[in-house]
Amino acid sequence: MGSLAEILLMLLNLAWWVCIIHIVMSWLINFDVINLRQPLVHSVWNGLDRLLEPVYRPIRNALPQLGGLDLAPLIFLLGIAALQIVISRNAGPVYY
Repeated sequence: MGSLAEILLMLLNLAWWVCIIHIVMSWLINFDVINLRQPLVHSVWNGLDRLLEPVYRPIRNALPQLGGLDLAPLIFLLGIAALQIVISRNAGPVYY
């Protein structure tokens, strides 16, 4: 059970970092530090957006409208943190 829990924690950690990269990239794009006219930036942004939009959409639909404030990434990160806690506390002892 320990190895399965570690694999799940690794995947959740990967999802955490993909979301953080998406958030930082959106800030950099909105403050014109990087622009989407560069092919590499556009392809990375497009890939991250296609990957995370299906995850954010149900969260956005459940949240009330807050104007320009998007809390879906924050809720997603909180959900990942909660899942990591649940998995790590219920995995049992891990032997190496």
